[in-house]
Amino acid sequence: MFLCRYIFQIICLFEVVQIDHPVLITECVCNPVYSRSKMAELLFETYGVPSVAFGVDAAFSYKYNQQHGICAKDGLAMSSGFTTTHVIPFVDGEPIYKGSCRTNIGGYHVTDYFKQLLSLKYPHHMTRFTWEKIEDLKMEHCYIAPDYALEAQLFQKGSKEAEDKTRRWQLPWVPPVVEEGPSEEELARRAAIKERQGQRLREMAEAKRSSRINELENELRGLAFLLKQLEQVGQEDVPSFLAETGYASKQEIESAHAKATQSLRKAKGEPKAEQVESDEKIDPFADEKFSLLNVPDNMLSAEQLKEKRRLNFLKTTTEGRQRAKQKRMEEELERERKNREDEERRLANPVLYLEQLHIKYKELCEKVEQRKRLKTNGGNTNGNNLSGGVGRGERLNAAQRERMRLLTTAAFDRGKGEDTFGAKDEDWQLYKLMSKDNDDDDDEQDPEEAELTRISSRLQEIDPTFIPKAELGTSQQVVEVPKFRPLTKEDFQVILGVERFRCPEILFNPNLVGIDQAGMDEMAGVSIRRLSCDSKDVKDRLTQSILITGGSSLFPGISERLEARIRMIRPCGSPIRVVRASDPVLDAWHGASMYASALQFPSQTFTRMDYYEKGEDWLRRYQLMKL
Repeated sequence: MFLCRYIFQIICLFEVVQIDHPVLITECVCNPVYSRSKMAELLFETYGVPSVAFGVDAAFSYKYNQQHGICAKDGLAMSSGFTTTHVIPFVDGEPIYKGSCRTNIGGYHVTDYFKQLLSLKYPHHMTRFTWEKIEDLKMEHCYIAPDYALEAQLFQKGSKEAEDKTRRWQLPWVPPVVEEGPSEEELARRAAIKERQGQRLREMAEAKRSSRINELENELRGLAFLLKQLEQVGQEDVPSFLAETGYASKQEIESAHAKATQSLRKAKGEPKAEQVESDEKIDPFADEKFSLLNVPDNMLSAEQLKEKRRLNFLKTTTEGRQRAKQKRMEEELERERKNREDEERRLANPVLYLEQLHIKYKELCEKVEQRKRLKTNGGNTNGNNLSGGVGRGERLNAAQRERMRLLTTAAFDRGKGEDTFGAKDEDWQLYKLMSKDNDDDDDEQDPEEAELTRISSRLQEIDPTFIPKAELGTSQQVVEVPKFRPLTKEDFQVILGVERFRCPEILFNPNLVGIDQAGMDEMAGVSIRRLSCDSKDVKDRLTQSILITGGSSLFPGISERLEARIRMIRPCGSPIRVVRASDPVLDAWHGASMYASALQFPSQTFTRMDYYEKGEDWLRRYQLMKL
């Protein structure tokens, strides 16, 4: 109703209340009577139309092209419209509707299929695939393949010809603002600034350290002078002298002197006095303290044996602490020596020093990673150079094997009778051997890992572009965060390949979209067979003038494909000619307007009086007599 009101307003240029002239309505073949009756009811009762006529659009298009010499009097009119495709045979210029054939598939189904394929292929661009845009893409890029199977194989192989037939639809895209990384000059400038800042900080720290050393030296000289004067003062004058200096006793002055000495050593980077003296100092009472250890067990009582065990344990722990302290001091001295050497090499040639440091860091990373893999997978490999399945739990190092041997021996020797382990000195010696080199690799840091950590921290100090790798000593697997690349122009391109010929192929093979009906070529054969005339001459004349019309006939290649497929169902040597209408979209309107202006048109209409007298059921038998 709204469509009719819009059309009548466009024609009459004012609000329409009643139409006082006949109306000609075009329809497809086998249009349901319900559609006819509702349209007649709308025109007669709403707009007061005096008479109405119904005609097939394909017939009007064929008659119009026949008058312009495009097709002959005998032929086939094949119209592929929006929702239907039908074939009407013409004999002596008149349509034979009993030989017509209709399929409920048309341009709507092609567009919908095209939209579905693009939505599945590019789901992130679904909002761009509007119906109007898909319709434009269909009419601009789709074509009918001469052979669907061969064309599909051509695109499957990805040949040069398929690439030439591929089209690209560029969606709106704005290039993102890309932040360019710093250039080499910028990196060098930053490194120079960082070096100057570091040098300035070192100079400030050195100046502060020198000032602190001077203060401590002055304080030490003052305290030493006080102690010297205190020795020269008489015993009765000591309280008055201390009251003038501000100290309570001589011990307080000595304590302050010791603290100042310790602070001065620390400021100068020297080891503490007690650390140096502890290694050189020999306990004069050590032999007397542990003299019980040299006495045989058979000469000692039970209490003395118990005390001997305690002293043995005490001596072992004391020696262990001394060895650990000595080892820490050696490591500290070695670390300071390496730092001094590195700094000297860096100042001599900074570029070469940095390059060598990077190379060493890379080599250590590879070694540590390889050792971690061996610990996890084992050292055995199969013939395919793959891990042999020997894990960490299935292999022991030398120290672990020695401990297992000692445990087995002790269990075998003392597995019978009373458990007397620990009663003899050899048992404690065995315990020390078992506790020695308890080198679980997870608890102690490997020297190479320590060196790698030192080089990594050193590179972070002098190279602003250095990015250290993940911690190699961690047992947990590092989960890499997926990196998303920025969107490019190609990401906003819709590539039209097989879709160009796959969508209009449903006009010839409707089963591609689940419609079990005949295609256009098969419909032509069905329409010819439905004619009661068995004359071969008439059938040859029909196939010699096949007119295709309708919006879907605008696809390139449809004429050649239809001619080739009809030739396959007709006898050999039959004349076949397929022509396209002069204007497949508007020829039906031109033919209908030409027919409505003819003198016999009023006599072939269905009047309002007939509608009220005969009812809607009479429309079932209504048909234009002659075009």
